[in-house]
Amino acid sequence: MFKGEYSHSVDSKGRIIMPAKFRDALGDSFVVTKGLDGCLFVYTNEEWENIENKFHEQTLTGKNARKFSRFFFAGAADCDIDKQGRALIPANLREFADLSKDVVLVGVLSRIEIWSRERWEDNSYDDIEDMDEIAEAMAEMGLGI
Repeated sequence: MFKGEYSHSVDSKGRIIMPAKFRDALGDSFVVTKGLDGCLFVYTNEEWENIENKFHEQTLTGKNARKFSRFFFAGAADCDIDKQGRALIPANLREFADLSKDVVLVGVLSRIEIWSRERWEDNSYDDIEDMDEIAEAMAEMGLGI
């Protein structure tokens, strides 16, 4: 399980330092893909395999299922972590998530999200006023805290 928020920078070669706590769980490699809300999703290889298996079990006769599959899987890339704890994020994914300088890596249970600092601040702080309503709706789904 991933948790926490870490600020880092993208270097001139497109590499991001993965926080040590995340590296311990990721191992030497991971899968990164286009995420929702304009960020990137990072998965361990094991979790990625679980996701692939779930999609294999689904029929893709629905147009939205096919669209999402293309979005999610076509954008996926295998990444390695070097001895300095850095990972090269492919250019197309950096462009998608607008990762140019300052980034925020966020642990969200079974995945890590990589955000541009600006998008993270826009998405994470605008909804604080709605958090009571969101928490109530989650409690109704059995996810109360």
